[in-house]
Amino acid sequence: MSAIRLEGARTLFYKEVLRFWKVSFQTVAAPVLTAVLYLLIFGHVLEDHVKVYGHVAYTAFLIPGLVMMSVLQNAFANSSSSLIQSKITGNLVFVLLTPLSHWAWFLAYVGASVVRGLAVGLGVFLVTAWFAPPGLAQPLWVLVFALLGAGMLGALGLIAGLWAEKFDQMAAFQNFIIMPMTFLSGVFYSVHSLPAFWQGVSHMNPFFYMIDGFRHGFFGVSDVSPWLSLAIVGASFVAVSGIALSLLKRGYKIRG
Repeated sequence: MSAIRLEGARTLFYKEVLRFWKVSFQTVAAPVLTAVLYLLIFGHVLEDHVKVYGHVAYTAFLIPGLVMMSVLQNAFANSSSSLIQSKITGNLVFVLLTPLSHWAWFLAYVGASVVRGLAVGLGVFLVTAWFAPPGLAQPLWVLVFALLGAGMLGALGLIAGLWAEKFDQMAAFQNFIIMPMTFLSGVFYSVHSLPAFWQGVSHMNPFFYMIDGFRHGFFGVSDVSPWLSLAIVGASFVAVSGIALSLLKRGYKIRG
């Protein structure tokens, strides 16, 4: 990538970060508040009734799941909402006029999504950890899965933003794909508590491996091996990124 295009990618990245940061009360503070409400409600109801991994209090178990859920949902929301808004308002044409390559678009949009996802996740962790500090047994796993998860959902948001032509389609993508896969990934429970059939279904959900590997970094234990989770999440990230780059290179639904 030439120096000019690299500078263009950096400028687009800055614009995307500034876009969500200018309304941080909505894009950062609101998701943090939502996660705290989940913690207060589920933690209060189930704290004395559920023990996970034999020794982990339920509230402590819940915190990493809420952090990762917030990272994933907000990384997806950043790239998808930016593209669909630009397409509908017509200002995407100003980005199309630049000599940016598909790689520059990808790095800028996904990079900004990672920043937003990590910012929200850090906010959720700082606020919720006050209730029940979960500890950090292996922090490198926490960082790796947070980055891979945010990157994958940022790329998936690009695909959704390119595909959608109106807000209704984007809402359908989020409500019928992203939300169910997130909530059914073990955020609020260990999959070992499920019947065998539903355990098998959970193991087909890549979001499960993101959250399980992320949680392993806090407690040093998990439902499956973190190396298996890393392999599946890494392969999913590569596949989703490849599709997003292919669509950007073709100018799918953004060029006549």
